[in-house]
This record gives sequence, C-alpha cells and structure tokens, in this order.
Amino acid sequence: MLRPLGAVAIIVGIVIGAGIFKTPSMVASVTGDIGWLVLIWCAGAIISLAGALCYAELSTAYPHAGGDYHFLSLAYGKNISFLYAWAKAMVINTGSIALLAFVFGDYMSKVIPLGDGSSVIWAAGIIVTLTLINIIGLHISSHLQSVLTGLEVTGLVVIIIAGFFFTGPVGPQPDAFSATPPIGLMGLALVFVLLTFGGWNEAAYISSEVKGGVKTIVPVIIASLLLITVIYLLVNLALLSGLGIKGLADSKAPGADLLKAAFGPLGEKAIGVFVAVATLTSINATLIVGARANYALGKDWPTLRFLGSWQAHRGSPTAAYVSQGAISLALVAFGALQTSGFESMVEFTAPVFWSFLCLVGIAVFVLRVRDRGAHRPFRIPLYPLTPIVFTTSCGYLAYSSVTYAQSKGALHISLGVMLFGVAALVIMMLGARGARASSDQT
Repeated sequence: MLRPLGAVAIIVGIVIGAGIFKTPSMVASVTGDIGWLVLIWCAGAIISLAGALCYAELSTAYPHAGGDYHFLSLAYGKNISFLYAWAKAMVINTGSIALLAFVFGDYMSKVIPLGDGSSVIWAAGIIVTLTLINIIGLHISSHLQSVLTGLEVTGLVVIIIAGFFFTGPVGPQPDAFSATPPIGLMGLALVFVLLTFGGWNEAAYISSEVKGGVKTIVPVIIASLLLITVIYLLVNLALLSGLGIKGLADSKAPGADLLKAAFGPLGEKAIGVFVAVATLTSINATLIVGARANYALGKDWPTLRFLGSWQAHRGSPTAAYVSQGAISLALVAFGALQTSGFESMVEFTAPVFWSFLCLVGIAVFVLRVRDRGAHRPFRIPLYPLTPIVFTTSCGYLAYSSVTYAQSKGALHISLGVMLFGVAALVIMMLGARGARASSDQT
C-alpha cells in the first residue's frame, strides 16, 4: 500500500511535465494580462481537482486496466468506446507525441541550432529515434526515468530562482486586470493550462492503493494539486518577473530566454538541455502507452487486427509502433507548415480530447442512475456539484477549442480522422451483421 506522502509524490511526478516550460508563454499571449493569467492557472487547478475526484469514484467503483475506455463502454456501449479508442490511437496520443516533440525541438534548438526548420528536424528525429528504440525492445529504465524527472524539477527550481533573484527590471508592467480578454480566448487559455495539468486522470487510478483507504484519498488529491498549483504559479511569476508580460508572451522558449537574461548564453543552453532531456521522459511514456492503445484496438476489433500483432522476441507491438510513429511524423510535417507547431497540435487534439472527457464526466451521472447497487468505495464530495463543474468545464473547453480552431487546418484534419473512424465502425458493424446472417443460414 502507498503511504499518503508517497502517493502525493507519484501524482506530482505524473502531472508535472514538459508543458510547463512551454505553455506559460502561450497563456500570456492569449490573456495579455497578469491578473487574468494567474486567475486562469488557479481555475485550471480547480477543474483538475474536480476531474480527479470524478475519476477517483469511477476507478474505485469499476477498477479496470482500460480506464476511460472501460467507463465509456459501461455508460454508453461498445460503439462509443470504440470511437474513444480510435480517437486515442489516431488523434490524442499521436497529437500529444507531436506536441511534446515540438517542445523538445524548440529547446534543443537553443542548444544545437540546425538552421532553418531546426525545431522540426529535432522533433521528427526524436520521434523516429524513440520509436525505433521501443520497437527493438530497449525501453528506458525506471532509474533513468527518475533521473530525467529530477532534471526537469531542477530546471523549474533554477527558473524560479533566476526569475526572482538574478534578472534585472523589465520596465513598468500594466496593472492586473487592466485588460479583459474575450471569453472565447479565456477558454483557449484554459485549454493550455489544463494541458499542463494533464495526468491527473491517470493519477486518480492509484486512489484505491493509498494506505488509510478512502479517508485519505481526498486529502492526497487536494494536497497534490495544491502543491502542483503552487509550483506552476511560482514558475509563471518568476517568468513574469524576469521577462515581463510582453516578453513572456513573445517567447517560444521562455525558460531558456529567462536564463539567458539571468546568466547569459551558458544559462540558456543549460536549461535547454534540462528541458530537452526531461521531455524525452514524456515522449517515451506517451509512445509506450499509445502503442499499447493501438494494440488493444487491434485485439478487440478483427478488422484492425494488423495493429494487434505482438512480437514476443522483441516484447513490443511493432505494427502499433510503426503506425503511431508514421501518424506522429505526418503531424510534425503538418505543424511545420503552421506558425507554431506546438499550437497547431493543441488545436488538433483539444476538441476531440475535451469532448470525450466531457462524456466521461457525464458517465458519473449515468452510472449512478443505471448501476445504483454498485459498491462505491469512494463517492465524489459535494455531488452533484463537483461532477457538474467538471462536465460543464469540459463542454466549454471543447466548444472553445472548436471555436478557436474552426478556421485552422488542424481541426479539419482531426475531424476528418474521427469521421473516418465512424466510417470504419459502420463498415465493421455491417460486416459483423453479414457474418451473423450467413452463420444463421447455415
């Protein structure tokens, strides 16, 4: 069993990722105001807490390795869960891999620039390299993962110290709440913030393993997200202190730019190495999880059986890795044609991701009604207010991301992929019906 302190450490380790080195500049660009920036980060923490509590109830009442896939199947049936699995395999995971690869590329280009298109070259190169490593079965060890996470945290500490103690004045800054961004843009800022808080849905699954039972779950989740929020706010305030709101908004790699201002070119390259190396942890973990989602999809649906092949001598699902890598590279190529590869990947994944997360939130209500007799070791505090906050927020974020990205090519591609998934589902259902009819006749 996990001790509460150990559980907090695991949740913090899962949630804090490479996004915090990239998204502050995007939130600053969207809000353009110090007060709204801080408020949006606090709102992201509240929504993440509500979501984590919803997942804690679902995961303790219906424990299953399939997680979201299983919850959606119980609440809505096999067809909706297939579309979620399709979205995870073709949009959410591949988009996340490309997104993280662009973070790696932006920071690595600060260390070793490769000329025009340096970020894209680094992004594509790391996807190919890590995909090949995983195909041949050489997974990064847990010890190395811990070292990389330590580097990431070290980078955050250095940014906080540099921002508050080693940078000069950046000139007069506008007063907090002196400008109010449009409501739609605040939704977009929340998308970026919640991307950075991402991981709490996986973290909620450890709730059943915490020593002390359900009595300790809420304090552990609250303590974890409070600690993460404090860290994120300190990083943002340090960046604002060192770069100013405009400098932060204009930066592609704010951590590197801050350390350059504080310590010169050596500081810029140091944080570039910290972030680039630490980002490998997130990319590799997403590759591993994503390939297994593809593999599960192939095992469950005979038409996609090519994804369900496992090479025992290598210990890896080669076809799943190859298809995932190919889609991720195609997304990197698409992102290279956009103003910001990172932002285009957010536009690609966010509408689909938040739509399905909204369905997971609604599943809390559906299963409470449909399965009243189920044993629920943990019940969401302040029900139904907490899941209403989460579900409403997810719906709003889905709407905001669609509204913002509706003129963008990334949205068209993600919707096209989902329509292709609907077509695949219809074809498979018709094929299964034909097979049953043929069997009945014989």
